[in-house]
Amino acid sequence: MTGTTPLRLRPVRPEDQAALSAILMPVIRAGETYALDPAMTEAAALAYWLGPDKTGFVAERDGRILGSYYLRANQAGGGAHVANAGYMTAPGAGGRGVGRAMAEHSLDQARAMGFRAMQFNFVVASNERAVRLWLALGFAIVGTLPGAFRRPDGREVDALVMFRRL
Repeated sequence: MTGTTPLRLRPVRPEDQAALSAILMPVIRAGETYALDPAMTEAAALAYWLGPDKTGFVAERDGRILGSYYLRANQAGGGAHVANAGYMTAPGAGGRGVGRAMAEHSLDQARAMGFRAMQFNFVVASNERAVRLWLALGFAIVGTLPGAFRRPDGREVDALVMFRRL
């Protein structure tokens, strides 16, 4: 994007909650990409995204938050060396490199936090943009859960388990 301020990635701050809600709620309400209750409250969505088991980040440009992601251990104990993450972009920010920037940042952050791999447990196969990005960044599809996600129109689609060593 020529002539624009660079995207800046930084940890989530308490004052980011309104901007985060403006990102989270449309994605959750749409019910297309996350296995979350579309009727969940804003407070519940923020509690989920900012939970104590997660480290959250935002992507901003010119003071506007365009996306957010979190990192956490995928499992406890013997699985704690594998990271897990979730990503959402603001309405209108898709296709502008925000998702890729957050993904690349998250891989660097996961390494810095001592994780040895990253695993996504439930990538909705019809979320083609996300699947293409994860494949381009070296993730492999290591499992398919047939019909595990029900879209708002009632159609069941596969969910993918994706994995990459760091």
